[in-house]
Amino acid sequence: MSTVKTALVIGGGIAGPVTAMALAKAGIEATIYESHPAAADGVGAWLSLAPNGLEALKIVEADKAVEAVSQAVPGVVMADGDGNTLSVFRGFPGLPASRAMPRAALFTAIAEHAAARGVRVEYGKRLVTAVENADGVTATFADGTTATADVLIGADGIRSTVRTLIDAGAPGPEYGGVLSFGGYSSGAGVTAEPGEMYFAFGRTFMGYWRLPDGRVCWFASLPSAAPLTSAEVAAVPAADWLARLRELYAGHVPGERLLAGTAPEDLMAVGPMERMPSVPRWHSQRMVLVGDSAHAPSSSSGQGASQAVESAVELARCLRDLPTPAAAFAAYERLRRPRVEMIGGNAVATNKAKAGRSGDRPAMPTPEQMFAPVHLHRIDWDETVTSAE
Repeated sequence: MSTVKTALVIGGGIAGPVTAMALAKAGIEATIYESHPAAADGVGAWLSLAPNGLEALKIVEADKAVEAVSQAVPGVVMADGDGNTLSVFRGFPGLPASRAMPRAALFTAIAEHAAARGVRVEYGKRLVTAVENADGVTATFADGTTATADVLIGADGIRSTVRTLIDAGAPGPEYGGVLSFGGYSSGAGVTAEPGEMYFAFGRTFMGYWRLPDGRVCWFASLPSAAPLTSAEVAAVPAADWLARLRELYAGHVPGERLLAGTAPEDLMAVGPMERMPSVPRWHSQRMVLVGDSAHAPSSSSGQGASQAVESAVELARCLRDLPTPAAAFAAYERLRRPRVEMIGGNAVATNKAKAGRSGDRPAMPTPEQMFAPVHLHRIDWDETVTSAE
């Protein structure tokens, strides 16, 4: 029987509300503390949720809310930069289709679902420090207020404050060697069937799919030795970035046409592609990391949001079933670390290909080989977690 009855969840992005909902399902009262003064509506570019992430969302009954704001993309087409199709994948039987959506739409759907289920969010609460003792943990915020609970959960992203409180020597995010961009194109002269996600590899890489309104949404990478910040990327005129991308993708099929059909105002300058390296310590006596604060893969994985959701649910299971925070945190890490590091490592190889370091690129696996260990993963909420797990 767990001794944990209350939790402070630091961070109100994607992982925070899912963690709070999963904890509530486990009988643990959780309050979210968000550093920004209001909800981060309208922030971010596009992302996807894979079948494994959607299945984890089912556990907190948020899957339908997300499906309502997203587009199904069940198919994957692998091609080269000359327009030759290499393989086609239609998904695994019985699994839901992957869903594509703006990050802002995912955030809003999950935040509204959490609010409807009674999850409380305190805004303007930037965590400064936390003190643990035998009975609980007390967080102190920049406005001078404090909050106490049995455990504190860091869902505060890739630049996590909680991570540094657990381990002052913890690593920060690593730059992947490329700047990420996306955009909307007229798609004139480009073959892109609805419901298909296309990946075109070669000297350069581009992913794209057709939107319901007929336009094509694309994402691409620009190799850059300098790890520019998001603010520095945003300070460069969109027309300048578009010119550089058009030069890089000259002769690429269909990158050249997609970029030709993209206006500067339709360019999304996302910023540097970053990932978390292996984090040595995920938890302390009463504090633990979840989502990007512990295991942010680069966007090449297509698994960032899905892995955050999985970890939120697994953490709640462990806190529900094991008697102490220490036992729960240890089981949670054993359940999650091998999986997230496998996914993150695979994304590193993809990043090297995007950065043009083809000598570092392994042979391309088939889509079935690529997706099976990721998409087929399922969490059994009703199964009891043991300390040996």
